[in-house]
Amino acid sequence: MKRYVLRRLLALIPVLLGITFLSFALMRLAGSDAITEMYSGVGAAVSQETLDAARAKLGLDRPFLVQYLSWLGGMMTGDMGVSFVSGRDVSDTFLSKLSATLLLAALSVLLTVAVSLPLGVLSAVANQKARTARDAGLRFGCSLLDFVVRLGSFIGNSTPNFFVALLLMHFLAIRLGWLPVISSGVTLAGAVMPTLTLAIAMSAKYLRQVRAAVLDELSKDYVTGAKARGVADGVILTKSVLRSSLMTIVTLLALSVGSLLGGTAIVETIFMWDGVGKLAVDAIMMRDYPLIQAYVVWMAIIYVSVNLVADILYLVLDPRVKLGMGGETK
Repeated sequence: MKRYVLRRLLALIPVLLGITFLSFALMRLAGSDAITEMYSGVGAAVSQETLDAARAKLGLDRPFLVQYLSWLGGMMTGDMGVSFVSGRDVSDTFLSKLSATLLLAALSVLLTVAVSLPLGVLSAVANQKARTARDAGLRFGCSLLDFVVRLGSFIGNSTPNFFVALLLMHFLAIRLGWLPVISSGVTLAGAVMPTLTLAIAMSAKYLRQVRAAVLDELSKDYVTGAKARGVADGVILTKSVLRSSLMTIVTLLALSVGSLLGGTAIVETIFMWDGVGKLAVDAIMMRDYPLIQAYVVWMAIIYVSVNLVADILYLVLDPRVKLGMGGETK
């Protein structure tokens, strides 16, 4: 196990370096920089000498590779630079906003699991019973529950996050007045609508995958054999089917966390949630390179860490993974 984890950690190093290099390069290919954005709204002409002096002060006049290597060297020592716009330390600024995004992500994941897992299992069981009824020649061999769940999942998958956010704002905040239109701080009341916005789309995707995984297990021979031996359906479902489906569920949850981290930027901006997603959007608009790089690096670290934890859970949940690795998990 230790060698496996160490090997995976070493494999993540070139991945993280590649991500930082590409993001650093793409921002400089955007055709603008922090100095241009800061002086574009002053309402008066600014001389080229003033712009060049400001760029030289921030080090933006140096060659691209020199800038990247200088930033990379600072990051290796824990120094991620100073914000071009606010002048504050980037690490302190980012970490002060990270807790709000992690809270929003945790609430969204919990709500997603609480909604999609039971509905996905119920939909799969209802579909299996409908198939059994059709095979027995019964006239009514379709399940209304399965149809409603799949329809809701299709609608949730088809609706973009920003539209869901606007609907929730209109009904819950403006029409009913139950919640604030925009967040006035990191509070549970302010987190309700952003959490619902993220969880609706995630639940729709997660639900269908859970349903498919459970249906696949229900169609296997060991389930048929257990039923033939008189084992209760509930015991088969909880003791065998759900346990065998955990691999798929863990995989989906890890991928959901990754997509969730990317999706929080838009949702946080809409609801003015004071997290790193909104911070990143503001930094992109102002071409604040150090803040953008901090966001990219930290999100990449969190994403690969979650996937590493998922890989380790595979080893715990499914002994066949250990056998397939030739016993190299010690």
